[in-house]
Amino acid sequence: MKYFSKSTRKLLITSCSYSSRLRTYEPHQFFVGEKDRFNGVTINTDKENFDKTCFTQRLEASIGKWASERKRCIWFKVNIKDAHFVPVLADKGFNFHHARDNFVMMYKWLPNDSEPNLPPASHTNLGVGALVFNSKNQLLAISEKHYEYPHWKLPGGYVERGEDIIDAAKREVKEETGVNTSFLSLLTFRHQHNMMFGNSDIYILLMMKALSEKIILSHREVKDCKWMEVEEYVNHPHVHQFNRLVIQKANYYIKKHLKLDLEKTTVKWAQLTREMTYLSVNDYDYNN
Repeated sequence: MKYFSKSTRKLLITSCSYSSRLRTYEPHQFFVGEKDRFNGVTINTDKENFDKTCFTQRLEASIGKWASERKRCIWFKVNIKDAHFVPVLADKGFNFHHARDNFVMMYKWLPNDSEPNLPPASHTNLGVGALVFNSKNQLLAISEKHYEYPHWKLPGGYVERGEDIIDAAKREVKEETGVNTSFLSLLTFRHQHNMMFGNSDIYILLMMKALSEKIILSHREVKDCKWMEVEEYVNHPHVHQFNRLVIQKANYYIKKHLKLDLEKTTVKWAQLTREMTYLSVNDYDYNN
């Protein structure tokens, strides 16, 4: 406040104040937000006008109002340009829930007679790997950079937000090796804990057919890439045991003419419409 004149300071204090004796507030002194079906409220700093000089007083008034209305969880979505509000919210009892590139979500649980019953922040990473066969029944193997030990692995990586599993596998193979592919079957998946950022990790393995065979190496991620005979790969000392299991699964499905397909459908219930992918087990002749 030292940068304002006395008259300006008086005006700011008056405009931000509320009667502590009567505990009455003007409507403009409350945050509006959006109500949710769990009797909570979400405030988005991108959608409301925030005056830095009045933020603390407005927050205190709003918390009092929400508490009197028996609201449960108060969420504050703080855009990165409004990050200066984070310390104020933390001082008023708000905790971090999750964050993205351009915002952090903070929350305050108001009921004193119950523990927070909130959905957890995202705690599981989703990845996809591809067992790619060419017309000679060779498989595509890569050796990545940034590994501290020699290895031959299958191309793959993380699934992006809003990306389907099959599309992710095609993209990763293309980015790392330059090879175009089509989907054949889901093979298996692994589930591990305490992985990147302390999250759990699900890695899905797909069997793919090569639509092109020329390798165009991604020098950013991949140190080496080549087509290998299946027998050479499964017996190579630098191949992980799990990848040998993946080969066994592929051979079993081919022999039994089984395909674990990923099919899409649109599902409607109540007033919601969702597109979803589900697993379907079908007969399939891999020789055609």
